[in-house]
Amino acid sequence: MDKQVGFPPVINSFSRVLILGSMPGKISLEKRQYYANARNDFWPIIFSLLQMSLPESYDQRLDLILGKGIALWDVLQSCRREGSSDNAIRQGKSNGFAKLFTQYPGLRAVFFNGKKAGELFGRFNKPLPPDVKSFYLPSSSPAHTITRREKMEAWKRILNFLD
Repeated sequence: MDKQVGFPPVINSFSRVLILGSMPGKISLEKRQYYANARNDFWPIIFSLLQMSLPESYDQRLDLILGKGIALWDVLQSCRREGSSDNAIRQGKSNGFAKLFTQYPGLRAVFFNGKKAGELFGRFNKPLPPDVKSFYLPSSSPAHTITRREKMEAWKRILNFLD
């Protein structure tokens, strides 16, 4: 079972929404990019909601979402796992969320990208600050088989928390 280590948060002082995955998948870890699997619906959903064209450049994607108030991170800092399945996660170690919420008091909402992200957050962390709301979203993963349109309908809720 491979030890996998995630990425630092993509966040700035303008961030209002934090989208949390569980742990980057194998392709994302190899490319060192959030949601790097071309079959993952994350980037198409986000840019469609923002009514913007999806840039090919990963750095441009990050710059644009940060400019709109969206931050990214994962619940787990590291874990042991074969492949990319959330169900295969073992020995998870959480990221430091207490420090993050202190450092970025402008955060208004946390959106869990899939049920497993929310479950892992609840297992490893204290409750969110009282002024921060949380929501479960259907996973953007290709393993979650509802349509992109159905996912987008649920993900629209993010827009309520952006300036």
